[in-house]
Amino acid sequence: MRYSEDQTADALQGMQIYSQSEGLHFMLNFTVSLALLIGIILFFLGRRGRILWLMVWSAGLVIFSVAYLVAAVFDLII
Repeated sequence: MRYSEDQTADALQGMQIYSQSEGLHFMLNFTVSLALLIGIILFFLGRRGRILWLMVWSAGLVIFSVAYLVAAVFDLII
């Protein structure tokens, strides 16, 4: 069954855009904060166990998590 453009536009007009919801941004920030914590823990575990690849990957996780959170604080993220 086909709908006219008017019916489709009316149906979408009342719906919330998911990418602009506050819940999505909260969950993304929470996930990145958790990744930051995990990255710090893994870095020290890799350092203690002298595992180079774990230190490198966890340092990258920490760097990118901090970069994302800084961008989120200054509203640079869409």
